[in-house]
Amino acid sequence: MITRPSVSEGQLTSCQKSMTITVCRAGAGNVKFLILGPVEIEAQDGRQVAPRALKLRALLAYLCAHSGEVVSTARLTEALWSGAPPRTALTALHVYVSKLRQYLHSLGLDAAEMITTQPPGYRFNLGGHDLDLKQFEKKISKAVELKSLGCSEEASAALCSAMSLWRGRALGDLRAMSAFDAVGQCLDERQTFAHMQRFEIELELGNHQGIIGEIYSLIAEHPTWESLYEYLMVALYRSGRTVEALAAYGQIRKAMVQDLGVEPGPRVQRLHQAVLSHDPSLALSQDAGLLKLTS
Repeated sequence: MITRPSVSEGQLTSCQKSMTITVCRAGAGNVKFLILGPVEIEAQDGRQVAPRALKLRALLAYLCAHSGEVVSTARLTEALWSGAPPRTALTALHVYVSKLRQYLHSLGLDAAEMITTQPPGYRFNLGGHDLDLKQFEKKISKAVELKSLGCSEEASAALCSAMSLWRGRALGDLRAMSAFDAVGQCLDERQTFAHMQRFEIELELGNHQGIIGEIYSLIAEHPTWESLYEYLMVALYRSGRTVEALAAYGQIRKAMVQDLGVEPGPRVQRLHQAVLSHDPSLALSQDAGLLKLTS
């Protein structure tokens, strides 16, 4: 077992102080709602469960994604029926809310307090329970704070912890419904932001080889995102793979010309020229110069 010497508050560095976070562990009776992947609930006994009915899962997911907000019945019916609610939608919605409350009650939750009726709709209250999205946002905020303090390693660790909360595509099979795909895209953007922040930090730390595979995976999903190619080209170049770094530029140029009819932006073009000329600003110790080069 590894033991660490105790450190007084006065001896803590700014990074250590920032990492001193009060950890709220789920106590007896607490559950965790999960939407960063298939919509599920981690019950008190550790089981991951979910309503079988699609509309109930959709209702739960939408309320979770907007927890703490009053969501109008109009928004809920639009979301649950993909913009084409039937005349009976409002009545059906009330039935679904009742059934969802019953489901939550079956898990030992105070469903009446968790889903409250507040004009013009409903409000989902987490209370002392957890939501993976809330945890994700807290960890991202902590990482941004740590990065601003110059605590790169701690910031990277916080970002890794945040991304570990994802269990697949946000909202899972609900993405087939237009309103939920829109919500999912917003969540995807937050996940991509976390990836980008981490790539930048890992390049600063000299961990360029370790992120190449991750960048390639994201490029497969976003083939025309120039910023991803910037990170990839730098990571490849610093790994001694100059030819591949140049090929990466060719890949983004081809994708943009064929799909969008435009050339890559000036940042990527300058980076391409820097790789061709072995610009000293690409060296590991010159991250400030690199940022200037691509700004």
